[in-house]
Amino acid sequence: MNIHPIGIFDSGVGGTSIWKEIQELLPNENTIYLADSKNSPYGEKCQQDILQLSIKNTEYLLEQNSKLIVVACNTATTNAIAYLRSTYKVPFIGIEPAIKPAALLSTSKTIGVLATKGTLTSSLFHSTAQMHGGNSTIIEQEGKGLVALIENGQLNSVATRELLEGYIKPMLDKGIDYLVLGCTHYPYLIPLLREILPDGIKIIDSGEAVARQTKTVLTKYDLLNTSTHRAKHQFFSNTDVELLERFVPEVSVKKEVCFLDF
Repeated sequence: MNIHPIGIFDSGVGGTSIWKEIQELLPNENTIYLADSKNSPYGEKCQQDILQLSIKNTEYLLEQNSKLIVVACNTATTNAIAYLRSTYKVPFIGIEPAIKPAALLSTSKTIGVLATKGTLTSSLFHSTAQMHGGNSTIIEQEGKGLVALIENGQLNSVATRELLEGYIKPMLDKGIDYLVLGCTHYPYLIPLLREILPDGIKIIDSGEAVARQTKTVLTKYDLLNTSTHRAKHQFFSNTDVELLERFVPEVSVKKEVCFLDF
């Protein structure tokens, strides 16, 4: 039994979509979530800046005795996880756009990927697309501005809808039947996307798969928490604590939401 927490970091509140999947699958596990909203969005930064922010976040979570770290940010995963894995001893779980299942399930063999610039321009994304894209045509679309709107709590605003409609239309015109969400912020836009997308277009994200992989790795390294005590969840933001609180409203969990000046 290992009662140390799972550490999770993202460039803001988006990674809470991953936290929810992990908490649902692994309800005994303690967690620490770090929202680096002050430096959001990562997707518009250069690789060196993304790497330095990822190192900072990792070292803070390690100071809190995290036994495993989930990089709950596609951009940080694609730009920094190789370095993190080679530098630190704890296991790391990364987030990549779910191209493989979309390619396997697509009938039209044309899939859309909505992601940040930092993800779409990374070598890891392109190698993943080549490896798992199969015979599918992958239509890439940068979701510029969406993370900032989500970080401001604008999940259903006119501005958000207009941006999404502008990003989705070219992919629809090219015949996609699957839309892959390549940013952990974007699952919070699924209700709005369902209003915009025609019937029959499937939306796919990585959250459930990440939770399953987390459980697999914890099991492999004998790190599972089998305690019957109620799990403790700590959330830290370096900007708007009240916004983070709104993204994790679950009342059935023991949680603390705190400001972190870093």
